[in-house]
Amino acid sequence: MKIISLQKNLKTSLYSVSHVAQKNTNLPILNNVLISAKDGIIKLIGTNLEIGITSTLRGKIEAEGSFTVDARIFSEYVNLLPNEKVEIQLDENDLKVTCGDSKTKIRGLSAEEFPFIPEVDQNESYHLPINEFKKAASQVVFAAALDENRAELSGILCVLEDGKVTLVGTDSYRLAERTISIKESYGVEKTCIIPTRTIQEVLRIMGSEMGENGELEEITLSVAENQCLFVVGSTEIVSRLISGRYPDYKQIIPDHFESRITVNREELNRVVKTATLFSKQGSNDIVFESNSDKKTLTISSISGQVGEHKSVLNTNTTGTNVTITLNARYILDVLTVLGEDEILIDLVNETTPCVIRGGEDKGYLYIIMPIKN
Repeated sequence: MKIISLQKNLKTSLYSVSHVAQKNTNLPILNNVLISAKDGIIKLIGTNLEIGITSTLRGKIEAEGSFTVDARIFSEYVNLLPNEKVEIQLDENDLKVTCGDSKTKIRGLSAEEFPFIPEVDQNESYHLPINEFKKAASQVVFAAALDENRAELSGILCVLEDGKVTLVGTDSYRLAERTISIKESYGVEKTCIIPTRTIQEVLRIMGSEMGENGELEEITLSVAENQCLFVVGSTEIVSRLISGRYPDYKQIIPDHFESRITVNREELNRVVKTATLFSKQGSNDIVFESNSDKKTLTISSISGQVGEHKSVLNTNTTGTNVTITLNARYILDVLTVLGEDEILIDLVNETTPCVIRGGEDKGYLYIIMPIKN
């Protein structure tokens, strides 16, 4: 094997694939990235057996072949090279890397030991506007469960319907849902649960593939029985799907509200952060009190060890007065991903979930379960 590519191209491809390679003492080959030069195409591949990432590398093939080297070492070394031509040549069990005056040998392992990356049928692919998908994924991924005690909650529900795709994340204490429009209409609804780590990898790779001028306008998603495939520019991400049944979350969404609060996002963010300093450690509980007569929202917290705090925000509040106790961290999380200046908060009573939206944005929904005193 002998290939030549620019350092810039090699660096970009390694950024896409090397991140998924993890330190694995049982299967050392998983620490490596596969370099493949075949049929006029150069590919770099990394996998952790759950996610496989393939990046097509622009370059010249002088001799076909394949080999694997440590992903971290190879990536860090290439990052330190100047942006010049890099020559990569296989020499028995070593990879010879030459760039300008720099010459290096990196020990590796045979490509025959590298795991097979599954292929996913792309006959029914969904084209997702990249900016809208990036926003949607960012607005739901943080709400998914961190642990895997309930595997289905550690992933993102993806519902593909005619003309739209819905992403949902929940840890059973809060829930985020975002719907975006797509072109495809296959007539059959598809539902799958995509691991959160996969969505995070797609978001990370989109950043490099979009380019400085945002040339990439869409990504594609294909779903099979146990696998899904994202194609982001020159990179493909294949992932296993999570088996199991996602909760029927629609039933917890309030069908009406007793109090609607319209408040400035930055002001709310500042006041909630302040109240958090005086909330109970662990529960992060703060109290919301809406007042439609005074058009205010009072936010308070109390801690036996620290003290107490109360702030009053001027708002556009309608309906009846409602008092509810919420987890401040859950509120701050959603305020971080909402870009609108005004936030809508819908309340029913102290035991019914609170609903937060960004202004008049009908495509996004965020629900927080109340803390029962």
